[in-house]
Amino acid sequence: MSEITCRATMMDAAGDAEAVYEFQADEDLFKRSPIHIVKQFMEHVDHVELPAEHVGYELYSTLKSKEHRVVTALGCLLLASGEIPFMVMIAPKKNGG
Repeated sequence: MSEITCRATMMDAAGDAEAVYEFQADEDLFKRSPIHIVKQFMEHVDHVELPAEHVGYELYSTLKSKEHRVVTALGCLLLASGEIPFMVMIAPKKNGG
């Protein structure tokens, strides 16, 4: 199966601004549930962005726009240093951007 590049824009209570992450996923990712899409992103964070520590999370809300192919999630990162509330928007990366 082909892969697509996804972009996640995340804001958290511990940072001063937003962070943008890119990760690879199966091209049918956005046909799946919003919880599965967030899980795919969080696996990337756990294994690539913060490999030295286990990244757990709780989800409080997820929304999926089929028309715009974007998932929005609110939750809390569970790190060894404590809990950090977050908001993330995940979508396929647009060509050239």
